[in-house]
Amino acid sequence: MKAAMKKVLLVAATITLMSGCATNLPEGHVYDPRDPYEAYNRSMFEFNTKVDEAVVKPVAQAYQSGVPQPIRTGVSNFFGNLSDLVSTVHHIFQAEGMKAGQSGGRVLINTTIGILGFLDPATEMGVLKTSKEDFGQTFGRWGAEPGAYIVLPFLGPSSGRDAVGTVLDIAADPIGPLLDMNTSGRVATWGLKIVDTRAGLLEIEPMIDTLSFDRYLSVRDAYLARRQQQVGN
Repeated sequence: MKAAMKKVLLVAATITLMSGCATNLPEGHVYDPRDPYEAYNRSMFEFNTKVDEAVVKPVAQAYQSGVPQPIRTGVSNFFGNLSDLVSTVHHIFQAEGMKAGQSGGRVLINTTIGILGFLDPATEMGVLKTSKEDFGQTFGRWGAEPGAYIVLPFLGPSSGRDAVGTVLDIAADPIGPLLDMNTSGRVATWGLKIVDTRAGLLEIEPMIDTLSFDRYLSVRDAYLARRQQQVGN
């Protein structure tokens, strides 16, 4: 709990510092009540974009070009299996018994027959993935409103409800406890997870940029629409 609180304070401190250098809103700006902190959010969006372009994207490109596809698929499957485990717990929290059973069945099959999740025999057997769940969705399931849209440092689009959920998601992440890792091992594994996720977005990124007249608005609106759909199942 102390570690989670430190993360909250770090995020709050970063937001306070960054809010002092917010960008000007674009000409013809139309106020959106979902995004009352748009000036700050655009500044943080630009900051995150620069970090991505300078660090995360190049590493993801090197990972994609330097690591054979079968290995990358195995890594994605492994993290997907952990994600199914987390989703199983949240389906239980949300009183979704059938989905909990389906997701839990995937974890059982892929952890055993699939060699700790590096293979995905569950899909081949017709046990398909359920929706990916997290604390923000669980809070929304029981009536918590999303609150204002906010862009978090390094983590990207969020909302008041989802920001709290993200802190809990990080604190409850199963990677460290399940693999009995020390702090450096957890950081390295989380880093690999981030790179693997970013590599999966490389192919669709040009299409997003082509269709976006304002990338900030495209990302914001897509995030809010997706979260509303996820919470409403």
